[in-house]
Amino acid sequence: MKLAILTQYFYPETGAPQNRLLELARLFIKDGWDVSVITAMPNYPKGKIFKEYEGKFMIKEELDGLQILRYWLYASNKPKSIPRIISMLTISFTTLFGRSYLKKFKPDYILAESPPLILGVTAVILSRLCGAKLIMNVSDIWPLTAKELGSIGDGKLYNTLEKLERYIYKNSFICSGQSEEITDHIKKSGGKKTYLFRNGVDIKRFESVNKKKNDGSGNLKIIYAGLIGLAQGVPDIAMNIDFAGVGAELHIYGEGGEKKMLEDYLKKNPDKNVFLHNSVNRDEIPGLLMQHDCALIPLIKNIYGAVPSKIYEAMAAGLPVLFSGTGEGAKIISENNVGLVSKPKDFTALRENIIRLKGSKDLRDKMSANGMRTAAEKFDRNKIIKNFSETLKNYSN
Repeated sequence: MKLAILTQYFYPETGAPQNRLLELARLFIKDGWDVSVITAMPNYPKGKIFKEYEGKFMIKEELDGLQILRYWLYASNKPKSIPRIISMLTISFTTLFGRSYLKKFKPDYILAESPPLILGVTAVILSRLCGAKLIMNVSDIWPLTAKELGSIGDGKLYNTLEKLERYIYKNSFICSGQSEEITDHIKKSGGKKTYLFRNGVDIKRFESVNKKKNDGSGNLKIIYAGLIGLAQGVPDIAMNIDFAGVGAELHIYGEGGEKKMLEDYLKKNPDKNVFLHNSVNRDEIPGLLMQHDCALIPLIKNIYGAVPSKIYEAMAAGLPVLFSGTGEGAKIISENNVGLVSKPKDFTALRENIIRLKGSKDLRDKMSANGMRTAAEKFDRNKIIKNFSETLKNYSN
């Protein structure tokens, strides 16, 4: 069996889709598949092509038996819509040059990662040209997510993108989604077959790491590791909660469009017990998480279908979650008793949850144990990907 992955985002970039797709590729190879990746020059999250890839239109690489073709794109992480649209359009066009490679590779399936939505059109074209079945893997629902974030309003453009979305779903052999909300949306939008393919977490990466013990005498060490962007609202949390006053520390690791704003604020307010660090690579995440007492995972507003993958990593690390948000992510945390939930921008409730965790080691220990058990039983990425591989093999029989 042969699989080609078409994605704008891939290793050595950091992030949820990058990590998930790399592990998917490796585990599929282990399960007997030949796997290739067609992707962009690495540029995320800074929006600038990595130095070793600058000035090139196409590069072919090999990683652990995985063939990778990288194509140029206009890189941007600016919050404005136009630069981002140009970036998506360029990679959707340049990856079409992978046609000749794919015709020789002859994949049974092409798995396309969305967003960006427009890359789905490229996937439809390439799947037809090389006779492969198309798997549309939807991490965020576009254009609905863009509308919920205020990047686009109702009108001709939104209606056009909705029609494009339905066209891609209808022309896919199967559509996979990272949440129940996403798969429900796909069904309503014309998808023929759907498959719940959660991000999950590779729990093996956490099993050999020793977790720091906090006896409750020191500050509660809270970690946020991820994108510092509009959707997360991390600067607002730093500005509105007195972490020093409640005996806590917030350690922030990441990059993104709102990092400069946060840096400027913390320079003027150095006594907030908020510490800003550079982003780290994926191999450092397990050890880094386990040096803290709990994880902060915020979403400014409910993005339909979104379940932050940081939830699964926190559970595997045995960290109780301080979740500021609603939707399916809040449901997972509450149903499995792995953290405390507050509504977006409800800084009073978030502060109270911090105080509650700070004041009860028994509660932290209970949520820690629940998280590790839930990650192993429900969200082990190795099991999730293995089941996906077997499902696709059965469809080809």
